[in-house]
Amino acid sequence: MKNTIKLIMFFLLILTIFLVIPNFSNAQTPVTDEESLNNAISSADVGATVTLQSNITVTKPIVIAKEMTIDGNGYTITGSSSWTSTSGNQTMFTAQFSAAKLTLKNINLQNGPKYGVQSYDGATVILDNVSITGFKYGAVLANGGNVEVRNLHLGYNGTGANNGIEIDKGAAATNNPSLVMNGVLTSDTNENVVRAAENGHLTEFTITNTPNTTNKVAVTGDKVVLTDAADNVISETALPEKATPNTDSQKVMITLIANDQTNKIVVDAGKTITEDLLKSHVTLQGNMVVEGFFTDAGFTNAFDFNNPLDADTTIYAKISEAKTEPEPVVPEPETGKGEKDETPKTGIENYLGIATLVMLFSTTVIILMKKKDRRG
Repeated sequence: MKNTIKLIMFFLLILTIFLVIPNFSNAQTPVTDEESLNNAISSADVGATVTLQSNITVTKPIVIAKEMTIDGNGYTITGSSSWTSTSGNQTMFTAQFSAAKLTLKNINLQNGPKYGVQSYDGATVILDNVSITGFKYGAVLANGGNVEVRNLHLGYNGTGANNGIEIDKGAAATNNPSLVMNGVLTSDTNENVVRAAENGHLTEFTITNTPNTTNKVAVTGDKVVLTDAADNVISETALPEKATPNTDSQKVMITLIANDQTNKIVVDAGKTITEDLLKSHVTLQGNMVVEGFFTDAGFTNAFDFNNPLDADTTIYAKISEAKTEPEPVVPEPETGKGEKDETPKTGIENYLGIATLVMLFSTTVIILMKKKDRRG
């Protein structure tokens, strides 16, 4: 019996050792510099998370070929002024090929010779509470890969012109790029926040807006536009002629002009709009009102709200001061001559008349009596 118990204890000890050893082997070395960051990424299991413990400066690109998460823990990764490219790649973070799915969260990326993040040829990049600024080519490159925006802030990226998210397909890429809007996208500048590249290799791309996204990306006519929660256009860029977009819904853009105000709104194509919708996008001062909506600046052709919109349209709002009706004048009652006095009588006037007559009569009698006495 004792030998059986010892044998069981032995096997339990062996089992405990096997359970504990992987925990020691997977224990993460503190990620505080470029070397420890690269080591943590290369040794991380598929689906694992690498968490930063300090700000880090990197001197060369970081390439991800598996599914993993890098949690910046609020810290910043900065590109060094002494940068070494890798096979021509100079992007700070690149997820490449279909097996790669990189989630960047709670992290700031700044300064680099090309892009901050790239999804290449079937790879997926998810940006969740990420800030990107100071990259010379642009912030994010969907290079035949997939980019999902959950919470992204863009500073100024690009040389000469801002370049936020670039949708592109390199000559060697075999997959078409896609952009999924699933949250909030903010930018310090409204120029080229989202744009499709014009290099000739991009022939098809996909844009998807989830139901819970705040900011949307849409294609209207020959433009790629970014909108806010109220469908106001924040940014617009030209759509290359050779690029065919696949979108979840067809949109058209209304340019609404009201005096010195110009608002651009994105609405569903093939549907009618309402006067209330347009009025909600016009800011009025004082007692100004909207008289109507027209298709021309001279306000001669009224806009027909019964016609569905199938193309980008300009609408003019006629603004004028509200007309106030004067208050009606109530005439004073006239008191003409000869009018009957209908004031109720109280009887006092009659009493005064009788008293006066009595006094006159009494005075006359007294005078007559005095004259008679004198004669007698």
